[in-house]
Amino acid sequence: MTTIVVTGGAGFIGSNLVQALNRRGLSEILVVDDLTDGDKMRNLSDLIISDYMDKREFLAAVSADRLPHSLRSVRAVLHQGACTDTMATDGAFVLENNFTYSKALYHFCAKRRAQYIYASSASVYGGGDEFAEAPQNERPLNVYAWSKLLFDQFVRHRPPVEFQCVGLRYFNVYGPREQHKGKMASVPWHFFNQYQADRQVRLFDGSDGYADGAQRRDFVSVEDVVKINLFFLDNPSLSGIYNAATGHSHTFNEVAVAVINACRRQRGETPISYDRAVNSGEIAYIQMPEALRGKYQSYTCADLTRLRGIGYDGEFLDVAEGVERYLSELLRSPGEGGEGSEGGGR
Repeated sequence: MTTIVVTGGAGFIGSNLVQALNRRGLSEILVVDDLTDGDKMRNLSDLIISDYMDKREFLAAVSADRLPHSLRSVRAVLHQGACTDTMATDGAFVLENNFTYSKALYHFCAKRRAQYIYASSASVYGGGDEFAEAPQNERPLNVYAWSKLLFDQFVRHRPPVEFQCVGLRYFNVYGPREQHKGKMASVPWHFFNQYQADRQVRLFDGSDGYADGAQRRDFVSVEDVVKINLFFLDNPSLSGIYNAATGHSHTFNEVAVAVINACRRQRGETPISYDRAVNSGEIAYIQMPEALRGKYQSYTCADLTRLRGIGYDGEFLDVAEGVERYLSELLRSPGEGGEGSEGGGR
């Protein structure tokens, strides 16, 4: 029996992938993660897996080619494990987790002809306004983004390979099982917790020529990100680097209104407009932290030409519908929220 390895499997996207594999009837799954933060186990408590390995133990076994006999037959590695803190400044730590680790798994999969589907990031596009998967569009603004681009470049410069290697550039992903991410959780998650706490959502003021809260991002539901991963898992002949997003951008103001109205509907209250939300104080603006100035993506919108070109025809959740579904689940699952300021997602 073949095994699917999910690194970062107790994390946000990783645990959603494990859930999707379970729904397909698959349970021969090795989850690899670092559970120093023990609360992350909640993401695995309702899932079925065959084995778990600490990230350090797994990487040592991979590097020495000494995996347990039961794991010798690996079908695929879904590599979601990484340092996801876009504000991290320890370059050595970020590169070890996002570049060196990814290279080790690349060689592991190459040797076994196993499928390798890994998490890249839309942060590689930096402050640009073109979001097609091409080197001229890539301008990382921080070491996290550069570490992701560095591995994409490593993959691009390898000779043609006989195994599947796919990099997925996640844009702003939101959805269930992200509660452990703290400040790096998605914008909808932070907005939801702010509104639940004091009926006010706080957005950054204007930047880069955008008005208050008018910065735009391509917000994508984790449901859609999982579907894209599974599409490649089902099509092992496809390789390359692809954007994983909706191809549409929405303002932070739009997301705030979607969150407010989803909460209001849950309380039996009527939805309100953006103007009314501002006038009533349910939307407020705060100064962007100095640490983010010059390192903040004020606009993203994925170009899906390459993804559509290889046959992916899945529909994407609109941000209003996606946020409504997500918040409905949060409200059904007490304890998954928490206080925080505006965050990013991947």
